[in-house]
Amino acid sequence: MAEETFDVGSKPGDDHGEADGHQIGPIVTITVNNAQCKIHRGHQTVSAIKTAGKVPLADDLEQVVDNKLMPLPDDGAVTIKGGDIFVSHPKDSGSSYT
Repeated sequence: MAEETFDVGSKPGDDHGEADGHQIGPIVTITVNNAQCKIHRGHQTVSAIKTAGKVPLADDLEQVVDNKLMPLPDDGAVTIKGGDIFVSHPKDSGSSYT
């Protein structure tokens, strides 16, 4: 699958290498719904991650942390280190069928 680029200001070599399990350089690779994309390292809003991963803004986004899904609020943010993994899904409707 083709890589998607979020930040066009990257230079060759910005995203290679790892330090303490995380990538070095200002532009890093993350995985969103099993697809790799590039994004700027550091503080990123949930909406920026959704945009980078081509996730509809109406969907929920969760981050995989220690093999557990951690829900992210739409108005939240995370610190991107490189190698971060996210999954999205449609928002729960809140209705139940009983």
